[in-house]
Amino acid sequence: MNRRKFIQNTSIASMGLASLPILQLNAQQDPSRKFIISLNPGIIGVKANFSQTLDYAIQFGYEAISPFTQEVMENYSAGQLDEILAKMKSHGISYDSINIPVEYRRDKIRFHDDFKKLRVFCEAMEKQGATRINTWIFSSHAELTYNENMKEHAYRLGECAKVMKDHGIMLGLEYLGTRPLVVGARYPFISTMKEGKELIGEIGQSNVGFVLDSFHWYCAADTLEDILSLKPEDIIVVDINDARAGFTRETQVDGKRELPMAIGVIPIKEFMQGIVDIGYDGPLRTEPFNQALNDLENEEALKVNMEAIRKTLGTVGL
Repeated sequence: MNRRKFIQNTSIASMGLASLPILQLNAQQDPSRKFIISLNPGIIGVKANFSQTLDYAIQFGYEAISPFTQEVMENYSAGQLDEILAKMKSHGISYDSINIPVEYRRDKIRFHDDFKKLRVFCEAMEKQGATRINTWIFSSHAELTYNENMKEHAYRLGECAKVMKDHGIMLGLEYLGTRPLVVGARYPFISTMKEGKELIGEIGQSNVGFVLDSFHWYCAADTLEDILSLKPEDIIVVDINDARAGFTRETQVDGKRELPMAIGVIPIKEFMQGIVDIGYDGPLRTEPFNQALNDLENEEALKVNMEAIRKTLGTVGL
């Protein structure tokens, strides 16, 4: 399930970054940086398919792209896939992550129906050379207590992780730290890194880690020390963004954010220093849920987004 659809996005954004000077594009990865700058077009409002996303990545200097696995399964012959993989290789572009294709939050029938299709999906990912799947953990439930919800998540996500492991795929879990989501239903659930570690421990599979999002890290009141408690392999994907001005940590809401450093609410330098210090080497992308960004034409959005990322990297000398 796409969280953009799950939580209505009515973001009001600050687009001061649009006035920044154009930074150098098509730059090769800085050797002092282990993580890679990724393009997931949908989360910045860019409408593009697999091939178009690759072309945009080449044009604007991104180093990884979404796998678009379902599109590949439905529309690509073996020869067409080989051709696009060769193009990715020639430009040094690898893969970001993709949403889990299993609805595990609802009833057993829906879970089992989706789960039956997971292995075929993972086989297609393996043929692509893609290795990361992500999902988010809703932080309250109308009917299940914390312990009941923990057991259900651990079992269902554990079964998914086992299938993924057979195909060399890692599963990233994103905890949602905004307080309104924690009290949005009767029983609170996971909303901090520490609780996320508990779920990962209950799942008990070596290919499961975090989607570490700076917005939820901030809203959960997590710290640099929390990031430093992780190993590089504990993080599957990193999302960077900023929070809105005029709201406390407790009143920020998911689905209403800014590009990183647009406002300066989130201590992004501290966050970035943490992932640099532990040697994180996976994809890093923005997830601003930002209507002003979404309203831009594709190329302008891609440029503004990359400028925000480059400015963020500059806080830690990259």
